Amino acid sequence: MSTYVYLLAALIPSVVLHEVSHGYVAYLFGDPTAKEQHRLTLNPIRHIDPFGSILLPMLLIFSGLPGFGYAKPVPVNFARLRNPRRQSLYVALVGPLVNFVLSAVGFVLCEIALHSIQSAMLLTFGMYLGLVNLTLGVFNLVPIPPLDGSAIIERLLPQRHLAGYYRFRAMALPLVMVLIIADSLTFHVGADVFTRLQSWWLGRLF
Repeated sequence: MSTYVYLLAALIPSVVLHEVSHGYVAYLFGDPTAKEQHRLTLNPIRHIDPFGSILLPMLLIFSGLPGFGYAKPVPVNFARLRNPRRQSLYVALVGPLVNFVLSAVGFVLCEIALHSIQSAMLLTFGMYLGLVNLTLGVFNLVPIPPLDGSAIIERLLPQRHLAGYYRFRAMALPLVMVLIIADSLTFHVGADVFTRLQSWWLGRLF
């Protein structure tokens, strides 16, 4: 199997579970928006954003820039939560938590492949599943809107500043894209951090 097949086999369910977890936890806390819009589904087609999931990554890769994309966010209406200020934090952070759990699942699969059934295919898939989710989980914890980690800032902001913060958050995605591209071309801070994280993960395995 090619590298891209393994990557997609790990990436697609990981992104889908990340997004669905936001909507499901919001539903548990009283917001049925995602359920009403039929987004509490594992069907990946329902979560594809034509620009963010397909066109943008292709344009970046063909331009020699780091591939970056995003799924269609699962809709959450924080005003419908029973305790919006506190529960919105849980709704946001469950996505990275799911990624870390899947990274641990990938690690277990690798252990099984190495020590029980000696399967190169399972080992490779486990490594992709583990590393992809480690990267997704840590990246989404960066406290910059609209990434999930920004919910920590939102939780700490005084009520009087929230309206301005929400306006900024709605326009912040291009800023994240610019920062990623600038880091890739000039600073290489992100690449160094993620390389170290992935080396740490692999070092626990081998």
